[in-house]
Amino acid sequence: MTDAATFWPLACEALAEGDFGQAFALLQAGTLLSAPAEQARYALLAGSLHALYGDLAVEELNLSLSEARRLDPALSEDPLFLALSAEAAARAQGPQAAPPPPQTCTAPDPLARFHALSALILAGRLGEAAAVSLDPAELPAHLSWRAAALQAEAHEGLGDSALAADLFAQAAAGARGPDRAVMLQEGAALRLAQGQLDAAAQALQEARPLYAAQPTDPQEALNLSTWHYLQAQVQLAQGQADAALSEIQAAEQLEAGHGDPSYGVALVQGQVLSALGRTEEALAAFGRAAELAQDGDRPYAQHELAVALLDLDRPLEAQEVLETIAREPGYPFQAEILADLAECDYRLGQLAQAQAGAEQALRQGAVVPASLVLGNVALEYYHLDDALAHFERVIGASPEGSRDWLIGHQMTADILAQQGFREPAQVYSHAQQALEYTPEGDEWQATLQAHRDRAAELMQGGGGRVLN
Repeated sequence: MTDAATFWPLACEALAEGDFGQAFALLQAGTLLSAPAEQARYALLAGSLHALYGDLAVEELNLSLSEARRLDPALSEDPLFLALSAEAAARAQGPQAAPPPPQTCTAPDPLARFHALSALILAGRLGEAAAVSLDPAELPAHLSWRAAALQAEAHEGLGDSALAADLFAQAAAGARGPDRAVMLQEGAALRLAQGQLDAAAQALQEARPLYAAQPTDPQEALNLSTWHYLQAQVQLAQGQADAALSEIQAAEQLEAGHGDPSYGVALVQGQVLSALGRTEEALAAFGRAAELAQDGDRPYAQHELAVALLDLDRPLEAQEVLETIAREPGYPFQAEILADLAECDYRLGQLAQAQAGAEQALRQGAVVPASLVLGNVALEYYHLDDALAHFERVIGASPEGSRDWLIGHQMTADILAQQGFREPAQVYSHAQQALEYTPEGDEWQATLQAHRDRAAELMQGGGGRVLN
């Protein structure tokens, strides 16, 4: 006769190598050599393995629980039995499921705490999940990285993305193969959202070799699609729009071959096409994203769609879309919506309404888009000093080399020139910085070169004094 302590460590060794078949065989061997009470314990351990398959093995998990209770009715009060039961219920009922009993979250057995943590995550009880005391090092290798990933998911949902990213890195260190790639990608997504482009790029670079060149497994192929989707975002943020287009097209192809089109891929495709100046195509992509989006995501796609319509100088259509988003109280960029509505008013010649809307948007924190509108309105009134202040604010609030930063320098150089080159050094500086990022053939290039050259002449000839 034997007990679970004999075969469970051997099963864990097999699981550490990803060999679930061998692990189940070892548990079955232990069952055959054990008394009924120990057979019940083996049934629970088999249930723990089934739980790792997620929704695909809920029926098997429930069968394992039923078998454990049949063999040893007293086991129905065991923390591991209660935690696994709560996990099965959470998979079936989601947020409506009862939470695992409190004793499962403080049980001496770390395996029970792991499954209680999983049940709380599945039920959306993230605060309670984050409070579960569980050191991943307490668990066998195949669960240690999964525990770190669950903790990361909880903290991400609670808004602590920095800790979540660190926990995903911890999970990646313990995972293998495609599982490690997924953990690296989860961390990369958070680093990307935090603006840590180098860290995101490094994680993605480590993840790519973990995939097959041409995955045949549908889930692995979709995970690789996510890799391309994230890589496209990193390259777009780094100003490599052409490379980003290749990546997002690869993501789209993998989705088409192994799954369904996603909102995220369509949205990023639109952003990349917009960056490349292919606005009509971007418009179509944003339209697809809006159709594919869930209710909570739809305003993001609609906002991108409205901005693309403005880029195509279709303010009436943009206004209609923006007014729809303005009625979504949960959308976090309502200040930017106000600024974009003000831009629509400006394009439609409603200057007073545009100014009022932009001033409200500025007060609410949409500094850059509101200042662009206010600068343009001031120019319409020929209030050059006011316009200058607004465009200088745009420069100060925008990343170097960004579209808004470039517009700020272009407009500032032009306004200073209109004011008679009173400060030629400033004209030269703004024109030169704008020229460094203005594409060849752009209509601004000749104007900026003329401003820069005239400013240089004045600086050489009169120490900054305007020469007639």
